[in-house]
Amino acid sequence: MKKYVLAIDVGSTTTKAILFGSKDGLRLINWAGAPTTVEKPHENVIVGVKNSVSMLEKKCGRKLLKDTSIITPATGNEGVDIFVATSSAGGGLQMLVTGVMKKMTAESAYKAALGAGAIVTDVLAVDDGRTDLERIQRIQRLRPDMVLISGGVDGGNEVHVVSMAELVAKAQPASRLGSRFRLPVVYAGNVEAREQVGNFLKEKAEVHYVDNLRPILERENLEPTGEKIQELFLEHVMSHAPGYEKLIEITGGNIMPTPNAVGDLLNTIGESKNVNILAVDIGGATTDVFSSMLIGHRMLNDGYADDGNVNKLEVRPDDVEYRRTFYRSVDANLGMSYSVGNILAESGGEKIIRWLPFSITENQLRNILSNKMIHPTILPQTKDALLIEHAAAREAIHLAYTRHKLMASGLSGVHIVRAITDAFNQDNVNEMSLIDDAEVDVIIGSGGVLSHTPNRNQALAIMLDAFQPVGVTELYVDSIFMMPHLGVMLKEVAKEEVFNVIKKDCLIPLGTCLSVAGPIASPGKAVAKVTIEYDGGKVEKHHIVAGELKRLPLEYDQEATVTIKPSLGYNAGDGTNRITKALITGGSGGIILDGRGRPIQVAKDPQQRIAQLKQWLTELSAYPESYMGV
Repeated sequence: MKKYVLAIDVGSTTTKAILFGSKDGLRLINWAGAPTTVEKPHENVIVGVKNSVSMLEKKCGRKLLKDTSIITPATGNEGVDIFVATSSAGGGLQMLVTGVMKKMTAESAYKAALGAGAIVTDVLAVDDGRTDLERIQRIQRLRPDMVLISGGVDGGNEVHVVSMAELVAKAQPASRLGSRFRLPVVYAGNVEAREQVGNFLKEKAEVHYVDNLRPILERENLEPTGEKIQELFLEHVMSHAPGYEKLIEITGGNIMPTPNAVGDLLNTIGESKNVNILAVDIGGATTDVFSSMLIGHRMLNDGYADDGNVNKLEVRPDDVEYRRTFYRSVDANLGMSYSVGNILAESGGEKIIRWLPFSITENQLRNILSNKMIHPTILPQTKDALLIEHAAAREAIHLAYTRHKLMASGLSGVHIVRAITDAFNQDNVNEMSLIDDAEVDVIIGSGGVLSHTPNRNQALAIMLDAFQPVGVTELYVDSIFMMPHLGVMLKEVAKEEVFNVIKKDCLIPLGTCLSVAGPIASPGKAVAKVTIEYDGGKVEKHHIVAGELKRLPLEYDQEATVTIKPSLGYNAGDGTNRITKALITGGSGGIILDGRGRPIQVAKDPQQRIAQLKQWLTELSAYPESYMGV
């Protein structure tokens, strides 16, 4: 019996409806998009849902709507068996976070909010350098959908976390959802302070208590906080947005925040395939980075003495537990249309220009990007405009990924006892990211600038330069930004069927990158030997050469076994000086031998840089030669 599934993502600007059907495996049938209608003049999300589904009906020739409801179950040539939805409309869930210490409980609360799918509008802390008046005025201006209050270990000092709750009460924040909406506040701090916090807030907000997200200094407990945030978002925040109550009703409650659906999908893929995954969604206003990684977390041991200093805990390097960990970060001011000016402001014109194979001044670049910001919906009309957009995308993704890695760090305030082999490493181990580039197996790109490139190898070039992967890394692009739809479908559809759609309709293979990290080498020097064994027994030997990018053909349906023997002092993914062996798949870009260094070494001389970029982009077959400038 054939089964039909309708999945809808209500985005900030576009509502996308996708129809799937199964007979011998679930597959994409068609999709359609229409403007989201959460704002005036409609102020009813159902209007955009109906418009997108109506367009989908015309595309696929199947009747799906009856008035404003989806026809269920499927019979003959009408209806669907399953209807699910995700949403980030209206700016998604906008949260204010408070903590006691900025680099401790406030940082943990920030992670919990992001992981639950929120956009964190600000983080307030006792040591943030602001006066109480400035904090109160800030809360009043933000008008958050929800507030998360954290601070203090269980049984510790109560004064500071109570003082932050008092500030929130004095501010009397008015929600952007209207005066009838009673603001939800999640309290995830010192359990001993609950009564005092509740006394300040009970007349001003709806307070919900969860386990302390930092019960002791050396341990985070983020899951209860994240689960409560998601529950409140669906039951209180989303239900107050215009039209969402109806959407929740017609989906039977099968609705999720968009980032959570993406997170569920990545974690399911990672666990099932035993791979570490990075994903980026770069939009017009924001850039989200997701990671699902098997990460070693330091555990408490018996080898520390309680000397009364709560800011010190000795954790030895071998006290590690490995578990799959999901992180999400949001750069709410980095995007390719409304926020493109922020990319220039944060990275600087020089860093964007370094990716352009033609000469341009910073003033010229600023004018072009400012015009894009003023006219955000205009697509690039010239070859130079397209290359500039792609250069800006590289920097936006690189900035967002760098911040993502900083967020995914060890616990602040915990002292690490180093092994003797670490004694000469001057890095602060505690502040290092838990995400190691060499451990990443798969990178997925999505968003218009990546999914809609005129040539798939342009998306490959952008992602190689932005992420600068190390070792053996497969790269994919989401064909039509289908990941949220598939993530929410996991609630109702067997994962094997979802995986079938991922493989055949969602993720387009761009190729596999082979690269090494280590000392900067002179151009032309071999930094690794590569042996490739193709199906059928053919064997090829190559070198990864410093300063060079080399592309070898390997089609979508082909596999090969690669062995990388790095030169002394280099890491090919399995550790310095260690040989790496992996089974890889092909794609539009085949196999890429990337010897450009980590970080990539771009020539400072403008003419040398232009020649260098032309060589790299030509090797990837990313752009026609006419796009390469003079």
